[in-house]
Amino acid sequence: MRTIKAKLTLFYALSATITLACLFVAGYVLLESRLIHGLDLLNEAEFDEIQAHLGNDYEHLSTDAIDRRIRETTQYASVLFYVNLHNRKTHDLFYSSNLNRQIIPDVPGQHIYNTSVPHVGELRVAEFVLHGYDVTVGTPLAPIRAEMRIYVEVSLALLAGMLLASIAIGFGLSRVMLQPIRTISATADRIRSDNLSERIPVADVHDEIADLGRLLNQMFDRLEVAFNEVRRFAADASHELKTPLSLVRLQAEKLLVDGRLAPEHEDVMIVLLDEIGRLNRIVDELLFLSRAEAHAIPIETTLQDPRPFLEAFRQDAQVLAEHQNKRFDFICDGDGMAAFNERWLRQVLLNLLTNALNASPVGAAVLLRTQFAGKMWRVSMEDRGPGLPPEQRQRMFERFVRFGNQGDDRGTGLGLAICRSMIELMGGHIHATAGPGDIGLCSVFELPAQPLAHAAAGAPGGAGLRAQQAEPTAAK
Repeated sequence: MRTIKAKLTLFYALSATITLACLFVAGYVLLESRLIHGLDLLNEAEFDEIQAHLGNDYEHLSTDAIDRRIRETTQYASVLFYVNLHNRKTHDLFYSSNLNRQIIPDVPGQHIYNTSVPHVGELRVAEFVLHGYDVTVGTPLAPIRAEMRIYVEVSLALLAGMLLASIAIGFGLSRVMLQPIRTISATADRIRSDNLSERIPVADVHDEIADLGRLLNQMFDRLEVAFNEVRRFAADASHELKTPLSLVRLQAEKLLVDGRLAPEHEDVMIVLLDEIGRLNRIVDELLFLSRAEAHAIPIETTLQDPRPFLEAFRQDAQVLAEHQNKRFDFICDGDGMAAFNERWLRQVLLNLLTNALNASPVGAAVLLRTQFAGKMWRVSMEDRGPGLPPEQRQRMFERFVRFGNQGDDRGTGLGLAICRSMIELMGGHIHATAGPGDIGLCSVFELPAQPLAHAAAGAPGGAGLRAQQAEPTAAK
C-alpha cells in the first residue's frame, strides 16, 4: 500500500464492492417484503374463498355443516394454506387437515404476523373476522426463506466476482490515470545539471495534472536560467582572471630576476609565485569544468584495444609508486575494444592513481583492474588506505570536496570533478565503492565497449567508430 496505484486500486475495488453490497441489501429487503406481501394477498384470497363457501347463512349452521362446506376447499389448498375457524359462542374450532388438529398460535394485538407451528414450520398468518367467527389463515414461509437464501448465495458470489473485477478494472484505470504522473516523474528524473533543456510534455487540457506539469516546466525554466548564469559567471570570471594573474606572475618573476630583493623577500616572492601558480591551476580547472558542463568541449573517441595504452601507463604508474615506496599492480581480464580518448583517459588514470597513492600507507599496493562486461569496459583503481564512508563516497566527485585524508594539502579539490566530466564526455560514468573486504577505496569508471569479434567486424582498426563518436559528442 505504499504506491498511489495500489491505493487507487484498493479504493476503487472497495467502493464498488461496498456499493454493490448496499444495493444487494436493499434488494434483499425489498424482495422479501414484496414476497411476504404476496403471501398476505394469498391469505386474503383464501379467506374470500372460505367466505364464499360458507354462504350468507353461516351464522345458523351447525359446526358439522360448516365443516362440510369449507372442508373441500381447504383440502384442495392444503399444500398452500393452513386454516383455523373459531366459533366465539360455542368455542368450537375447525382445523384444516394439514394442521393435525393443532391451533395456529395467536399474537395479541396483531392481525398479520409470522409464527411457527410444531411439525409444520414457519407460517405467514392473517386473521379475519366474520360475525361470530374468527378465521385464521396461514401460508408457509419456507419457500420464501429458500428463495432468499438463494438470493444471498448469488449475491455473495456476485460480490466476490465484483471484487475481483473491480481490482482488475481499478488497476487498469489507475495505470491510465497515473500515466501522466509517470511521464512527469521520468522526465523530471532525466533533467539534471547537464540536461536542463528537456521539459515535461503537457497535454493541451486544463486539469490538475496538466497544471502541475506546467508549473514544473516553469520551475525548470528558472533553474536553467540560474544554472546558465552560474556557469557563465564561472567561465567569465575564470577567463578574466587569467590575464591579471599572468601579469602578477610576470612582475614577480621580474623582481626575482633583477636580484634587487633581500634574501628574506626572495623567499616570500617564491611562495607568492607558488600560490599564483596554484591559483592559475584552479582557474584553468574551473574554466574546463564550466565548458565541460556546457558540452562546449569537442571530444573524439576511438574504438581500440586498450592493452597497448594500459601497458604504457603501467610503466609510468610503477615509477610514481616506487617514488613513494609503494607498489603498483595491474590486472587485465578479457579481450575487447573500448571507445576512449587516450589523452583524456591518461589524465583520469593519473588523477585516480595519485589519490590512491596518497591514501595508501608505505609499502602498500595500488591495484588497477580492467575487465570487459557486455558492452562496457570496466576500470577500477583500488587502494589500501582508510577508505571513505558511503555518504562521502557519493560526494567525492563534486567540486572542492576534500576529506582531509588525501595526504596532499596542495590539492584544489577539482581533480575528481574533472575526472567525472571527462568520463561523461566519453560516454561513460564514474563512481566509488568500498575496497575488497571494506578496506580502502575503489574508484570505478565504465566506458562503451564491444567484444573483440564484433568490433573487428564492424569497425576495423577503430576508424569506423571515430566518426560515429564525434557526432553524438558534438550533439551534446
